[in-house]
Amino acid sequence: MIRITDEAWQVMVEHAQRQYPDECCGAMLGVVRPEAAQPGAEPTSVKVISRAVPLVNTYQGEQADRYEINPMDLLKTDREARAAGLELIGIYHSHPDCDAYFSKTDLENSCPWYSFVVLSIQQGVFHHANSFLPNAEQTHAEPEPLFIPSSTTH
Repeated sequence: MIRITDEAWQVMVEHAQRQYPDECCGAMLGVVRPEAAQPGAEPTSVKVISRAVPLVNTYQGEQADRYEINPMDLLKTDREARAAGLELIGIYHSHPDCDAYFSKTDLENSCPWYSFVVLSIQQGVFHHANSFLPNAEQTHAEPEPLFIPSSTTH
């Protein structure tokens, strides 16, 4: 389960809308906290995203349907997160004028230890979002419960 704070969500949505009609990409920083479980249920945790860091889409081709993150940018962001007492929880990116799904390309380029939030931007405006957790083999990604501020949902 992933919960994104108002401030982090605003950064993500504004970044995605600003980059439209191209895909944006960025890092999600936060903490993993235990979640109270129902009696007899397995303990769970929630990833709380408190900071979003816009990164440059370095893909050399058409950026309207693909993104790429420079590994050095991601490493720098991870170091900065740790220095601030946070973790690099995942990656976000946008899908201009299409659904918030985890594409074959997204899956093939994913890291199974990260959450991936996809924002659907329709005609330049946020429409909806979903989160995904790829498996270790990068052959499948399960939907992950996503909780975002209600002021941006339709």
